[in-house]
Amino acid sequence: MRKRLIVSAASALSLFLAVPASATGFEPGADGVGDPYMPTFGNGGYKVSHYDIRLKYQPATDELEGTTTILATATQDLSRFNLDFTLKVSEVLVNGRPATFATSGDQELEITPARPLAKGSQATVVVRYKDVPSTVTRYGYSAWRRTPDGAVASGEPVSAGWWFPSNDHPSNKATFDVSVLVPNGNQVISNGVLTGTSSQAGWTRYSWRENKPQATYLATLAIGKFDISQDTTASGVPVYNAYSKDLGENAAAARASVERTGELVDWLSGYFGEYPFSSAGGYVPNLQSSGALESQTRVIYGPGNFDRGSNTSVVAHELAHQWYGDSVSVSRWSDIWLNEGFATYAQFLWSEHENEGTVQELVDYIYAARPAGDPFWSVKPGDPGEDYVFSSPVYYRGAMAIQALRHAVGDEKFFRILKGWPTERRYGNATVPEFQAYAEKVSGQKLGDLFDTWLFTAGKPAVGPVAQGAQAALAPGADRAQGQLPVEPKSWKKIQETNSEHGQHN
Repeated sequence: MRKRLIVSAASALSLFLAVPASATGFEPGADGVGDPYMPTFGNGGYKVSHYDIRLKYQPATDELEGTTTILATATQDLSRFNLDFTLKVSEVLVNGRPATFATSGDQELEITPARPLAKGSQATVVVRYKDVPSTVTRYGYSAWRRTPDGAVASGEPVSAGWWFPSNDHPSNKATFDVSVLVPNGNQVISNGVLTGTSSQAGWTRYSWRENKPQATYLATLAIGKFDISQDTTASGVPVYNAYSKDLGENAAAARASVERTGELVDWLSGYFGEYPFSSAGGYVPNLQSSGALESQTRVIYGPGNFDRGSNTSVVAHELAHQWYGDSVSVSRWSDIWLNEGFATYAQFLWSEHENEGTVQELVDYIYAARPAGDPFWSVKPGDPGEDYVFSSPVYYRGAMAIQALRHAVGDEKFFRILKGWPTERRYGNATVPEFQAYAEKVSGQKLGDLFDTWLFTAGKPAVGPVAQGAQAALAPGADRAQGQLPVEPKSWKKIQETNSEHGQHN
């Protein structure tokens, strides 16, 4: 039996190596994963398991030189496949052999290997490139932004294409090694754990590793001059925070907020379960930005978040995403409520914890403040449409839907759902219907009507998300039109600033 297995494996290998590029049945992979909102994002025909990204960056000229090695497995017989990338490519190798390549569309790098890839076979793809990323614009924006002393790569729903080639869709998560060479005096921030630094001939290399599956848009890179703080949470999670040295008047408020990361990680763990990653933290670069993004393990905060002083609400929001959005990621962009609704709900819980307004006071206020004819109610958080993926109803009506679920199933089952979902689905992907099925399993209740009302039906629900017997307090007449707006919770302005239209993609 052992001899036959060896012969069989050798025969299969020889057949694979002998397959000509024109072999019958081998076809190009799709140029997108077929996401209903963003059909050209990602690619078909393979899955990536790991990215090894090695870069050299010169802040003075913004010149980026890179070699990315991708480990992938073919999911069909492939004659050709695509990567998503925007920079100028000089060479591509597939399994050690030069491959031909061409570009098309906004971000398609079309690769034809010297020998086709059989379904189930593993491939090593090496892409070499060199460009000035800040000069590249796609989809009307650039995810590569210069700072006074370097650059930052960050953005949602896409940002990878400005610094590494990828299968750029959250349905294909992978592990990452990121190694960047910069002139001495500069530092490099990325995801996961800093595994080492080394210096030679005026240059320093920083090596980072994220050892848990990560969506490509959650990979981040920052190069510049930073003040670094390192610690651990009370439960032992390493925390790594970084602040640009030239944040000016916002420097103290930024630190007063982001330095509470460890406290918030442990606090959120009480609701969502064990923290899912090997490190936590954030960084504040010198950008003209009030946005923030839940980059896995290393949140980016625009300095504008701290224009009016400390802001732990935004920290709570982005850290909640480490469970809801990063560890459990969307399967398609229409499922964005699973990210933003729960991160916003975490802000409401934090508001209650800080005695700045209870969860119920916040949802009462939002419900009453928006008359039935307000366009706010026309967006369906469970399927908002491509143009409204990051619109305020996904956040606020999304959080109200969660409070409605809480009242429907009761606190005991609700908090079991809140903690059990990211524990059971850790490091995977999910859809809204899958979450509904999980909530029904835990609660033992049919929840279709509730989900339809709050997530999939345009229009203001007849009553707000309140406990049984309390509906009269939030009848449709109790809105601004009747002059019966509840008292504004103390936390509301800060929450609203965090999730305002100018700060979306967070």
